[in-house]
Amino acid sequence: MIRSKRSLTVVSLFAVLAIVLAACGGSDDKSGNKTSSSTKAAATPTDHSSGTLTVGAEQDAACADWIDQCASSAWGSYMMAHQTMPRVFDYVKQGDTWTEVPSPMSANMPVATTVNGKQVVTYTISPTAVWSDGQPITSEDFRYTWDQIVNGKNIYDPTGYDSIESIDATNPKVAVATFKENFASWTQLFGADYGIFPSHILKGKNRDALMKNGYTWSGGPWFFKWDKGVSVTLTPNPKWYGQKPTIKKVIFKILADTAAEFQAYKSGEVSAIYPQPEPSAIASIKGGVENSNSLYTADTGNVEALWMNNNKFPFNSVAVRQAVAYSIDRDAIVARLFGDLGVNKAVQTLNPPIVSKFADNQAWAGYTLDLNKVNSTMQADGWAKNGDGVWAKGGKAASFTIKSTADNKRRELTEQILQEQLKAAGFRLSIKNPSADDLFGKILPAGDYQLSLYAQTATSLNPGLCSIACSKNIPSKKNDFGGQNWQWINVPTLDPLLNTVDTSIVQSERITASKQADQVMAQEQVSLPLDPLPNIALWSKNITGPVGDNPLLSMFWNMHLWTVSG
Repeated sequence: MIRSKRSLTVVSLFAVLAIVLAACGGSDDKSGNKTSSSTKAAATPTDHSSGTLTVGAEQDAACADWIDQCASSAWGSYMMAHQTMPRVFDYVKQGDTWTEVPSPMSANMPVATTVNGKQVVTYTISPTAVWSDGQPITSEDFRYTWDQIVNGKNIYDPTGYDSIESIDATNPKVAVATFKENFASWTQLFGADYGIFPSHILKGKNRDALMKNGYTWSGGPWFFKWDKGVSVTLTPNPKWYGQKPTIKKVIFKILADTAAEFQAYKSGEVSAIYPQPEPSAIASIKGGVENSNSLYTADTGNVEALWMNNNKFPFNSVAVRQAVAYSIDRDAIVARLFGDLGVNKAVQTLNPPIVSKFADNQAWAGYTLDLNKVNSTMQADGWAKNGDGVWAKGGKAASFTIKSTADNKRRELTEQILQEQLKAAGFRLSIKNPSADDLFGKILPAGDYQLSLYAQTATSLNPGLCSIACSKNIPSKKNDFGGQNWQWINVPTLDPLLNTVDTSIVQSERITASKQADQVMAQEQVSLPLDPLPNIALWSKNITGPVGDNPLLSMFWNMHLWTVSG
């Protein structure tokens, strides 16, 4: 599944990481990530002696009902959902490949079979898996979760769940899902996207009302208390059936931006951060951060792009979308932002790196700065420049507004560069950046935009572009305006290809269809992939344990295994 959640994005750039690490004195750890450290004396965060760990968070969540449209912030998942919602799989790196492994909730790997011509997946729940009130996690929780996603209102994305015909909950510790149609990406279900919900607490009640402002139960290692706009505090769940947390309290301190986050880290106010890879942040890291370990990795599930509303003027014209792509020197933008790291090339697919085997990684390579192609493409579509040097047609100028997340310095710089490049090509770009909550919770789902700059984030190891590009997922009354195709992409030849990716159980067919889909999307220029950015994690040397980046669950997913000293 692909979700518009994370504000930090990245594309595979393994070759350039050596340059970054050479500047930082880095080395490889056993996971294949790149790590570095600085041993300068530093102020020890004052909270370690109390058993409290304070970390920085760049974003707050809009709500805590994880299947609702409002749950668009990745930081909500990092801070709360991943800490409290049981899930079928965890994700680990084996060699060079990320793979699914059973979570503590699962007794073993789920089994997929075919019964009477239908796909059937059997989930076996660990006998020790319980909710925080001591009640067992059961197959009825699977059935309740599925029912809420398929039949609930204002659902973020039902993809895959709507392929399930029924869930047999006869055995409390065995959930048997029978599919009405094949869903090849079944391993993304009941995982990091939504998790499992407690039926004995929520069934027959208003789930959204009970959860959106926080909840008091847990099926994970932590409870949370949410002070909106200020912090999220985690405390151990004594009924947790996995390895118990050793830290008494974790506080996510919500900070205004990356600069504030770095300042808080340097001063010892917070002990770990997962910052956006802004140029200023990279420069600060290269300068050396005291008493720190740092990690850089390009092995992620994220792609940032210029997302175009294919249903809004002027992007309802294929020619305009193509001409805009020919107006932009994407490599120059990347070099301007990250040239000091040797990162100079734009990404050429909307598929994230962790599913690169499904991607045509050169699909968009033909869209380079070419003003002659801009002119010929626009003129062939009936446009001519007006007295202001802006393309116009039918009395309407090719003027449009870009919307991204407010107070993001890297994106603001990107927008300014775009403004200059587009002006030279005959387009007028205005900038209007709302809050992340408004952008992802209101504006994009309503289609109230022309052009936007943000990241799409994978929540499983499966390709999932149908959720954001199939016509059936355009928000509409039919899907209760819960579809994730916020670009209003409606390309008849694209739907069957992406449907094959979702449904075929023949891997070679899925790969071929996915690469063909990349080519169709590039030809139609439905949106424009842009920035390749490395993930960054920094943490104090007072933190020990298996700390590192997880491309689907973030660096914070296994904090119950961390310890602090000081």
